Amino acid sequence: MKHLIFSCVFFVASLALAQEKDNLKINFPVTKYKLQNGLTVLLHEDHSVPLISYHTWYKVGSRDEAPGITGSAHMLEHMMFKGSKNYPGKSFDRLLHENGIVNNAFTTYDYTGFYQSLPSSKLEMMMQIEVDRMSNLTLNSEDLLSEREVVKEERRWRVDNNPMGLLMETVMGTVYKLSNYRWPVIGTMKDISEYKVDTLRDFHNIYYVPNNAILVLAGDFKTSEAKKLIEKYYGPISYRPMPRKEYPKEPDQDSQRNVSLKKDVQSTSFTVAFKSVPNNHADMYALDLAANILGNGSSSRLHKRLVYVKQSATSAYSYNSTMQDGGVFAVGVNLKPETAMQESLELVYQEIWKLRNKLVTDEELAKAKTQVMKDLVDGLTTVDGKARALAVNEIVTGSYESLFKDLDKYNAVTAEQIKDVCNKYLNQKQRTIAVLEPKAKKE
Repeated sequence: MKHLIFSCVFFVASLALAQEKDNLKINFPVTKYKLQNGLTVLLHEDHSVPLISYHTWYKVGSRDEAPGITGSAHMLEHMMFKGSKNYPGKSFDRLLHENGIVNNAFTTYDYTGFYQSLPSSKLEMMMQIEVDRMSNLTLNSEDLLSEREVVKEERRWRVDNNPMGLLMETVMGTVYKLSNYRWPVIGTMKDISEYKVDTLRDFHNIYYVPNNAILVLAGDFKTSEAKKLIEKYYGPISYRPMPRKEYPKEPDQDSQRNVSLKKDVQSTSFTVAFKSVPNNHADMYALDLAANILGNGSSSRLHKRLVYVKQSATSAYSYNSTMQDGGVFAVGVNLKPETAMQESLELVYQEIWKLRNKLVTDEELAKAKTQVMKDLVDGLTTVDGKARALAVNEIVTGSYESLFKDLDKYNAVTAEQIKDVCNKYLNQKQRTIAVLEPKAKKE
């Protein structure tokens, strides 16, 4: 499934989705163009509320790093809030708060996004601030020292002291051995502790340029007026040549991989994972539906067998996570305390074998399509949801218009296709088993 979820505002609810699935369409007006400096602009007018969702996404993520400087993209995301030439120090946050603007950011393997929700009357002010962050960011050692501690604590909270976060990080580092997806987005604790201003400045100078960015505005504005403002403020920023990006290609896996961790936890958790496909790959849609059938919700195959019937697990789930150049299909099980793992693991193997060797039922397929497509539909009920959808599709597929084709692609998936993709990707030689279990009790 794509990292972010999309849908359409004019569509109301899943009842219509189930009844008229063959006639579903996602479509809303979008104006796309480029400035001479290479900035890609997507504009969508929506006057339903006097708000604008303002997104600036850069095509840089953790896969653009290297060993020794992992987490740099995420760290720079933090430093983007520490002030710029014309909005130094805390004046950035103060100005936004005083004007009713809510803002945040995120970093992924493939891209970094900054977004604001603002009153439509504040568009020009927001544009001035974002342009200054793009072209005149202040980076100093004092801010970096304090922000390094913030990121260290974030890592402890999200990974080191979070069993599920640690297990997920271990899975990615085991499934991917050569690809830059093998290290965590947040970086290792060692690298976080050693960040240098010069490293982050290099990152900013290389990647935070208009020809590596996408600007998305959705909401209450007039397109003609927004274009004039964009040309006025973004137009003067110079185009800067980008270095050629060459990422290591992950080789095919030819044997099962096993990894185990022992931590201070009460029960065992395990993940069965397989290297999957990139975002927007033709097989993504069938794999998404297979994951839904296998482990989405209380009526899924895994939940019924492991949680309800066998009662050996507190939860069982499955997902197909896709990035720009790869993906992971995974099954996760959290066992009850003092429950042996092997029997539950064998049950997971059995359910995966069924997907590879038997057709899912018409009822299962119809329900999975309804659930997945409803998620797509529910996402665009806000201007922020539409802005996110446009941005992620433009970055990962090269065109926002792929958003408008997703419902048809999910709806076209057959039971035979699900069986075929499961045979192709979910086989033993491509399997990774990651286990998190309690430390041995001291006598």
